[in-house]
Amino acid sequence: MANTNKRLAVIFGDVTLGLKGPDFHYLFSYQTGGPESLRIQGKEWLYRSPKPTFWRATTDNDRGNQFPLKSGMWLAADQFIACQSITVAIDGQTIPLPIAPENNRYSGQETAQEVTVTYTYQTITTPQTTVEVSYTIQASGKIRVAVTYHGQAGLPSLPVFGLRFVMPTPATRFIYQGLSGETYPDRMAGGMAGEYEVTGLPVTPYLVPQDCGVHMATDWVTIYRQAVLDNRLREPVKTGLKFKMVDQPFAFSCLPYTAEELENATHHSELPAPHRTVLSLLGAVRGVGGIDSWGSDVEAAYQIDATQDHHFEFEISF
Repeated sequence: MANTNKRLAVIFGDVTLGLKGPDFHYLFSYQTGGPESLRIQGKEWLYRSPKPTFWRATTDNDRGNQFPLKSGMWLAADQFIACQSITVAIDGQTIPLPIAPENNRYSGQETAQEVTVTYTYQTITTPQTTVEVSYTIQASGKIRVAVTYHGQAGLPSLPVFGLRFVMPTPATRFIYQGLSGETYPDRMAGGMAGEYEVTGLPVTPYLVPQDCGVHMATDWVTIYRQAVLDNRLREPVKTGLKFKMVDQPFAFSCLPYTAEELENATHHSELPAPHRTVLSLLGAVRGVGGIDSWGSDVEAAYQIDATQDHHFEFEISF
């Protein structure tokens, strides 16, 4: 629904920046290093602050060619990352970070047409590198997200690069426009372009749990949830959140588990009961290989060079 006021209410808290419109209220945290709350039409869409993601649960072929032994530091980087700095710009003008006591100079009645919050993260790899995630919020409630990885010499090949959103409850379904089925950079020839609906959060039943459910060349994906964490609501309304490409299609997976949860299970019975929606929006994905019974490495064209920069953008709307 459009914001008829055409202005964002801007609330300068001690450790958060609040942005509010008729149907939404967003909180961007300086403490957690990312958005802390995206409350839209009364429903919360974040369980944890989104963070850069670098790891995928190893596949049979990854294990066969010892990829995790070469690139295992990205698993640690995926779990632990430090927010190095935060910048805030109001209508294109960068301002001093409005934390206490700087925020005391504001009246509480400020508005803006557009606000940009940029988080710079530093990896715990050796050597280290940085990732910038910029959120530009418009008065309509739309959020444009730009994700930039800075290449660094000496770092091993990346499994994936993107941004991971963990939502409070499992999705009932998702609809996307892209290629049919499960696709990877070196497994796209059989995918048919179109619009597809997937019920629930299916996990591909491989003998050993591993990365699955990736969809390449995606124009947009909409996630639908009904369940909420507020037990007072007896008849929650099904609502959707849409993620749309800006310049280039992205890849995504929408699962009930993080990469680490899949990595830790050797049988499907060891996976926990589904409680969340884990949406990984990916600007780069490693291929799966499988050239000679899971021994050879993925072909060079389908590897992700960590010494090079990677960038992608998308828009969040409702």
